[in-house]
Amino acid sequence: MANIKKIQRKLDKKYGGKVQATLEEDLIRLTGELDSWDAVFDACMTAATKNSKVHVVNDIKFTGAEIPPMRVPSLTDKAVDGKTPDVLVIGGGISGCAIARELSKWDISVMLIEKNPDFAMGASGANDGEVHVGFDLSKGSLKQKYVLLGNHMYDKLCADLDVPFRREGQYALFTQWWLFLPVLLLCFWRKHHDGVTDTHFVTRSKIRRTQPTFDKKILFGVYNHSAGVVCPYGLTIAYAENAVKNGVDAYLNTAVLSIDTDKNGTIIAVNTNRGTIKPRVVVNAAGVFADDIAEMAHDRFYSIHPRRGTNSIQDRKSANIIDTIASVQHVNLDMLQKSHTKGGGLMRTVHNNILAGPDAVETYEKENTATHPESIKVTYDKQKGTVPLASERDIITYFTGVRAPTFEEDFVIEWGHKCSNMLHCGGIQSPGLTAAPAFALDIEQMVVERIALIKPVEKKKKWNPVRKAVPVLKDMTPAKRAAYIAKNPDYGIIICRCEEISKGEIIDCLNSPLCPPTVDAIKKRIRPGMGRCQGGFCSPLITQIIAEHEEIALSDVRKSSAESIICYGETKGGSDND
Repeated sequence: MANIKKIQRKLDKKYGGKVQATLEEDLIRLTGELDSWDAVFDACMTAATKNSKVHVVNDIKFTGAEIPPMRVPSLTDKAVDGKTPDVLVIGGGISGCAIARELSKWDISVMLIEKNPDFAMGASGANDGEVHVGFDLSKGSLKQKYVLLGNHMYDKLCADLDVPFRREGQYALFTQWWLFLPVLLLCFWRKHHDGVTDTHFVTRSKIRRTQPTFDKKILFGVYNHSAGVVCPYGLTIAYAENAVKNGVDAYLNTAVLSIDTDKNGTIIAVNTNRGTIKPRVVVNAAGVFADDIAEMAHDRFYSIHPRRGTNSIQDRKSANIIDTIASVQHVNLDMLQKSHTKGGGLMRTVHNNILAGPDAVETYEKENTATHPESIKVTYDKQKGTVPLASERDIITYFTGVRAPTFEEDFVIEWGHKCSNMLHCGGIQSPGLTAAPAFALDIEQMVVERIALIKPVEKKKKWNPVRKAVPVLKDMTPAKRAAYIAKNPDYGIIICRCEEISKGEIIDCLNSPLCPPTVDAIKKRIRPGMGRCQGGFCSPLITQIIAEHEEIALSDVRKSSAESIICYGETKGGSDND
């Protein structure tokens, strides 16, 4: 149990009575006023115990700026009004889509809603795609439990869902001799106590022999061969498509606005911009907004503190500088005090680009994904110590995601404390991508057991775990590609030169389940516009293909959301001025 008096003394010493800590059953609530977000974060971390079941709830009033409200889609209709699913899953990231897919095994009605115009538009679409091994996690946390389980599921999972996956291995590298014995002992502990069985201590000579591009100042390191890479948004979308094929009702542009509960704390209605849903059970997998959803149900027993992370992608011409995942670990007092302001690592992605990042910056803005030059500089300043050939000059694009950690730095996977029919899947930050396949199975069982108290539940006899992706012609043999083109000449019309994507593949994508007819949706699914020119050549052609396929005007095609207009109409007055 938390020592609330000790916590209060620490807060008083730091903030002179401006922050108060109160112990309320199973949570510590912080109140008061502070004008610095860094101070708010520090106060909450002062009260938190890592991996503790006693969560910190942040009710400190931040006076330094106005915290933006959640963005809500402009769409309003009655598409979901009056629906009564057995299970409502809120959130279309990797967590929500994985949970919905596992629940689709059962003869129950499942609905999946996402407030954005596509799946994987939050942290699941803006992370590095690493499948972690758990070397940096201690035994006893939910993170460590599910990472070890999830990592071993990836080969079969990605084969079933037709998603590219590759095990590249991971190096944690060191340049300080005084760390030799501590790292050697840590390797032994992680391998024999914590269950990270593929952990190996590697010497400088072996590193130089196997990784000649690594910096010569590197003295030793830790290697885990089971680390891998996957396309995070590709896997999320594959999960969603397979869920829908197995009977899940999925709705995009559907945001939760409020939740009605009865006098016993049971959810009786979920109100959205598209109508009111009346579910038996709600799974809260809303990412950075998980604590907001919990508050709507009067069940906020944890808080999310948003954390920005920026990644950079390099042109494929630099792909040979590294064929694994690696980063140099510099241990000093500043790092120990600011353990989340790291510069990430270098890795070769599943699409053979070099990715650098992410960094980690605390923020009060849950949806601000702007990229700042200093984030890229911090990352590259560090990663040049891993591979000196890494260069900002090779960057073709960059992106920022906002992660959703709790102050305890662990996942929250438990039934509501005051709301009996809400299951929380919160605090899912890195390594959430790795862990999702495993915790989705546990959540599946928890939900099915709860539904079984209400009505009989049986597994479907014809559940199909297999999802087939759009064929990728550039990866085919010349003979197989020629056969595709002979069958459909559209496969011979190259639209994206950088990624070698054909018109036929784009049309296949538009015909696949859950593909919004937008430029970005196609980009995420089959990669036109992901190459060196970043869509400068192919975007107008894709816009035209979408317009023709959907039988709409060019001006009605969107880049992503309803507000992301590409063109407003003809500029030459129509055919009279051609």
